[in-house]
Amino acid sequence: MNLPATTDRNRDARTVRDSATEMTQLVLPQHANVHGTLLGGTVMHWIDLAAAVVANRHSRRPVVTAAFDEMSFEAPINIGQLALIHAHITLVDRSSMEIRVDVESEDLLSGERRHTATAFVTFVALDPVTHRPAPVPTLTLESDDERAEHARAQERRRLRLARRQAARAGA
Repeated sequence: MNLPATTDRNRDARTVRDSATEMTQLVLPQHANVHGTLLGGTVMHWIDLAAAVVANRHSRRPVVTAAFDEMSFEAPINIGQLALIHAHITLVDRSSMEIRVDVESEDLLSGERRHTATAFVTFVALDPVTHRPAPVPTLTLESDDERAEHARAQERRRLRLARRQAARAGA
């Protein structure tokens, strides 16, 4: 059963599948730190690129990164391994979108894969003329897993907005 995540803009509703993306990067010496492992900043750059592709595909508008949430590095990726970056949309608001990005490493000789990082990235869609926030299509959730992920995303959004409000009150 397909349930919209929100009730307006349904005419242009899109599914998680419509915008999901995967990127593969070979980790080379110029991507590494002195330990021979992928730099965290490079991982974050690749995460931002993959998430931007998802946000662009969903909104079909220019997008900007608004926030990185819950960025976690779980394991290193070594020179000569692949970084596999999987990204999909989890939440849509009026003009913003949350994208989940998971990173795996793959050893090219053994084929062994392991989870190495996760991030939740918020993007805002912009009107191409005014450069102001612009509405995006709704998200149609097609599975129980997508609905559960969406519920967790709503809670992350609530916490993110509460942190922002608390920071403004303290400033």
